[in-house]
Amino acid sequence: MTTKKRPRMSFDSAIVDVWRRELGQLSSWNFANRLAASEDLVLRLDVLRKLDRHRGCVNTVCFNASGDVLVSGSDDRRIILWDWESGRVKLSFHSGHANNVFQAKMMPYSEDQSIVTCAADGQVRHAQIRECGVETKLLAEHEGRVHKLAIEPGSPHIFYTCGEDGLVQHIDLRTERATRLLTCQPLLRHSFFRNLHLNAITIDPRNPNLFAVGGSDTFARVYDIRKYKWNGSSEFGQPADFFCPSHLVDDKSVGITGLAYSSQSELLVSYNDEFIYLFTKDIGLGSNPSISSQVSDSSDVGGLTTDNLWESSFSNAEDNIKAAPQSYIGHRNSETVKGVNFFGPKCEYVVSGSDCGRIFIWNKKGGKLVRVMEADKDVVNCVETHPHATVLASSGIENDIKMWVPKAIDKAILPANIQKTTPKSGGWMHRMVSPEDLMLQLISFPRQRTGSENNRNLSSDRSDLLQLLLTFDTNSDDGSADDSDTAVVAEDCPS
Repeated sequence: MTTKKRPRMSFDSAIVDVWRRELGQLSSWNFANRLAASEDLVLRLDVLRKLDRHRGCVNTVCFNASGDVLVSGSDDRRIILWDWESGRVKLSFHSGHANNVFQAKMMPYSEDQSIVTCAADGQVRHAQIRECGVETKLLAEHEGRVHKLAIEPGSPHIFYTCGEDGLVQHIDLRTERATRLLTCQPLLRHSFFRNLHLNAITIDPRNPNLFAVGGSDTFARVYDIRKYKWNGSSEFGQPADFFCPSHLVDDKSVGITGLAYSSQSELLVSYNDEFIYLFTKDIGLGSNPSISSQVSDSSDVGGLTTDNLWESSFSNAEDNIKAAPQSYIGHRNSETVKGVNFFGPKCEYVVSGSDCGRIFIWNKKGGKLVRVMEADKDVVNCVETHPHATVLASSGIENDIKMWVPKAIDKAILPANIQKTTPKSGGWMHRMVSPEDLMLQLISFPRQRTGSENNRNLSSDRSDLLQLLLTFDTNSDDGSADDSDTAVVAEDCPS
């Protein structure tokens, strides 16, 4: 005799969790985590308020460690600290930068008094909030724009920067000294630039010795800081691992705009004119997928030409890929340098902005698209996740910041026109390197104090840039920016 199973009750999982918690079957800590990761809450995200005080595009938003303060930076070169729950401005001050602020972050364990910033002027600065003012100091410089910085987890002193000059720097606030760790070289031998333009850097939270960088080629490079000899006695330029989807290994038109590490050491990589991919540690290409990158075009090694090495090494790279990474599709990443992020207490979701002015949210496991939210009239560049709660902050081309909390009464459904996109642009170089960008890079070269060898390289790079600049059909004149102010800037505290 067979017995029929009783049908399961169709209660919402959140209600079941409340019942289990009351019966002691679910701890308060697990209950909070499960609730924060609930898809029910994700489907009820709605705009709590708009934070509107900047006078330009908001390029960066970041929560402090406790999540009660949001820091933002903008094209107006100002830094604003927000009490985002009330919408009140706690502090606003000039960053000291001479051009658009690209990222601003609070250093941990500093009582929110220490903020590091980077910008389009190539500067990296440190703002210290005093009792009656704000002091900003120049810490380091890059040749060209500096898009991102990464803070060593748990450290109030150490962070890294990367720039379009391919340089990665390690900065210690205790000494206010920047150490030039490495300059990334492109693997593709036909790359016009000698150095890789870097757009993103991130540190593994489970192993802070590892950091990843990405830029104008398809490879995410992971480095181990333990291999660096602080006395400069050895070369640090070789990555510990490379990550790239197999079909993008030799694609010269695609690059990386955003990187993020999960709490499980998974690496999230966002590509322009492509998708977002999730890599686990075991599906990398190894430490040397292309030996041809280290050989000049005219060299001959063991009877093999560089072309032979090129074909052989990348064939090996494709063979070494053990499994395909998880992909996340539906958004559009073409017009700007967009970040990417994890969402949820255990990184259960992946979030990204889009050229269509929307926020996209996927399940990390399986890549299912669960939510699409209208967030900007033009482009969404930044989506920052709260460290503890189901809260998002987003910004883009508009001058405001939108705070998202699960307050909607009805669950959202996916829109019918998800593929609302703009026409595809003409490739990575055409989109990311405008005549204005090249002119800014050209202007920035004389400001650097370098040795004789570097001066020879810079002279060659200047010639390359001028040659490329002449290929653009443009009638616009580029005004030169004023020299950046490296003096201490002080402002009064708000009353």
